[in-house]
Amino acid sequence: MAPTVLFVCVENAARSLMAEAMFNAHPPPGWTATSAGTRPATTPDPRTGPMLAEIGLTLPPHAPQLLTPEMLQRARERVTMGCRDDASCPAHLKGLELTDWALPDPSVLDDAGFRRVRDELRGRVGGLRRELVLWDRRRAALLSHA
Repeated sequence: MAPTVLFVCVENAARSLMAEAMFNAHPPPGWTATSAGTRPATTPDPRTGPMLAEIGLTLPPHAPQLLTPEMLQRARERVTMGCRDDASCPAHLKGLELTDWALPDPSVLDDAGFRRVRDELRGRVGGLRRELVLWDRRRAALLSHA
């Protein structure tokens, strides 16, 4: 099974869906990403698809989905978008090792604000990809010397 990055936000309607799409567009070798929400919406935010299209990407093939304990356990990397401060954040999520990017919910912002969040995500996802490539190289080097 490929190592997975799990992107989590409250509704899985904008931030985490965009992060998943960005990561999977150019994943590090062998890696994949998925996303979920602690209280998923029924559909993506209406601006998420068009905002991704502006940068040449499409929405992931799944609707907003509920975060499950199995997803949390399978993921090698877990990234929250700021939902750890939300009342909907489950206690088991708060107790796990993860990275929180603490990005604002773009659904409450105007289009310029939505784009700022998208572009911040783009930079952070790119940084995460580079970190994972370096981590995999260091691990491979250590294993070859063992």
